[in-house]
Amino acid sequence: MGSIPGKACGECSFCCKVLEIVEFDKPAGVWCEHCQKSGGCAVYATRPSVCRDYECLWKGDRALGAQLRPDRVGVILMEDPDSDEYRAVCDPAKPLAWRNPLVFRHLVAMAKAGRTVVAKAGLKSWRIWASGESGPCI
Repeated sequence: MGSIPGKACGECSFCCKVLEIVEFDKPAGVWCEHCQKSGGCAVYATRPSVCRDYECLWKGDRALGAQLRPDRVGVILMEDPDSDEYRAVCDPAKPLAWRNPLVFRHLVAMAKAGRTVVAKAGLKSWRIWASGESGPCI
């Protein structure tokens, strides 16, 4: 992924909290023990492949403005590599962060573009439709 000006992680390490990292036995919603408070990873050079392979969608998409940086809205936007799902992954401590008007507007736009859109927080998930309606996934 090429570098986009103004799209550096900076102090954002939200992925280090929200995402599960099996290799570190780290559940979703808990800060990784290797995450540094100033941002960055204490084991960056030897981090597992799941961390190496992760690409933050916000960093690589010019259309996602600075106000949608994950740590600012409490949501990581992701493409599911195994399906056509477009996901909004929230901190389990703030499961409805996807309802932030900026995030929700973006999710509805993705649904209108034909994507299957799902918001997730821990074991809970919600489907968002092009009509702007949403409901729990069963």
